[in-house]
Amino acid sequence: MLTGLSIRNVVLIESLNISFDKGLTVLTGETGAGKSILLDALGLALGARSDARLLRHGSDQATVVAQFTHEFKPAVKSLLNDQGIEIEAEILLRRILNADGRTRAFINDQPVSIGFLRQIGDALVEIQGQFDERGLMNPATHCSVLDDCGQLTNYHNTVRAAFNRLEDARIALRDAKLEVERAKKDEDFLRHAAGELDSLVPAVGEEKKLSESRQILMNAEKIAESLSLAFGELQGETGGESRLRRALMHLKRVPENTIDILDNAAQSVDRALIETEEAMNTIQNVISDVDLDGSRLEELEDRLYALRDVARKHKVPVDGLPELRKEFNAKLSLIEDQSDQLSVLATAERKAREAYLEHATVLHTLRSEAGSRLDEALNMELPPLKLEKAAFRTLIEKLPEEKWSEDGMDNVSFLITTNPGSPAGPLSKIASGGELSRFMLALKVVIAASGGPTTLVFDEVDSGIGGATADAVGERLARLADKMQVLVVTHSPQVAARGHIHLQVAKHSTGIEDTVTEVNRLIDDERREEVARMLAGKEITDEARAAADQLIHGEGG
Repeated sequence: MLTGLSIRNVVLIESLNISFDKGLTVLTGETGAGKSILLDALGLALGARSDARLLRHGSDQATVVAQFTHEFKPAVKSLLNDQGIEIEAEILLRRILNADGRTRAFINDQPVSIGFLRQIGDALVEIQGQFDERGLMNPATHCSVLDDCGQLTNYHNTVRAAFNRLEDARIALRDAKLEVERAKKDEDFLRHAAGELDSLVPAVGEEKKLSESRQILMNAEKIAESLSLAFGELQGETGGESRLRRALMHLKRVPENTIDILDNAAQSVDRALIETEEAMNTIQNVISDVDLDGSRLEELEDRLYALRDVARKHKVPVDGLPELRKEFNAKLSLIEDQSDQLSVLATAERKAREAYLEHATVLHTLRSEAGSRLDEALNMELPPLKLEKAAFRTLIEKLPEEKWSEDGMDNVSFLITTNPGSPAGPLSKIASGGELSRFMLALKVVIAASGGPTTLVFDEVDSGIGGATADAVGERLARLADKMQVLVVTHSPQVAARGHIHLQVAKHSTGIEDTVTEVNRLIDDERREEVARMLAGKEITDEARAAADQLIHGEGG
């Protein structure tokens, strides 16, 4: 519920603090007093589009703060929690307008985007103007209005989830079909390339091993000659091995424990002998492995060059050939197994479509039932609003499959006729301004308990009406205010007399060129004088005061 509005430097308002309460609040005042400025300021705090012309002349900055208290709907709490904004006893929406037209937004003193401010503002307050392009004027909102009225939001969410699953299944099937088509176009190339790689059977690290082996084979004769000479230096009577053995034998003839350092020397010679023998074995093994046959080198080079040629052709490193082979064979398998894979995906898409259709059909039935209830209830509201010749009808049409969406398969339209026998048509084209306002009021009375914002603002809902019709509008506004907070800007004394709280908007001059707008809360005689003024004009007569008393305290009070 809106409990306070603080305005600084907005058009004619220098500084203004207004308190609000539950029930019906009426705002009255002479034309040009500044009632629209109040709504512009409130809209600014709720995230409406800003305009530098709202800034008071001579000021650098305008500020509007809207205060909300009491229990907040779960949707509001969820939105704020998602942004990390804590809620205690109140929510403060603050908007700052600079001279260049730029604005900043805050919720409970935490900076937020203008879009998020608008989202919270829409959840807290609904402002209905005579030419409002939201709500009844916009056919795109009719489906959600009907769902709110029928309390179908939860089932709508079920349909939305089913549609998302259907979309996922359709995308998976479509992508698979495209992949198969692409693969089929390249099938000849794939079969040749995969066959080439299958015949090679490349392995990771093979290029390095082949290169190393090639270097050995290219220098086989030199390697064999060098190894034989090395082995000869170590073998035989004059070789290193025999010399080390003789040296070790001589060292062991020295009596033990006579010269300690010789023990270490003997151990070193012993280790050298062991390592020499190991070296001889290694050299001998390598000599036996060295292939002096040129055919082996030719065979090895042929494979190395073949691997490099294929790698160059496919623009991958040689070590990338095994993975490329897997990829080619996988694509070929896709072509060969396409019927099975596409069948599985097609089955999944069919089941998702059947599930969506089942849920959407249920939602269609529920909407049809809710539409009938809405039509019945709303048409009962029209005669008291002096629209006894008018009729309201909810039209629900099934859409073709290509237009199915997460909102279901229905197109919902609100149609009216204002005279018997006239064809039904869209609200925006059939109803006049005053009629549209009363249709909107009737709808709000019907769906007030079904959710949505807890504060509703009407801007001149009584435009173009008077007398008994205006009194009926006042009575319906008062009834609506029993269920939610209602603020009404009005020129009708019959509506003003119904208010639980009466605020008068007036302007006066504070200097030669300075004019400001003020808001005063009227009680008792002040309220009677304002209603009398609305009845009689500038010259307030005793008859007008008596009529005002009758409106306020009589049958209309």
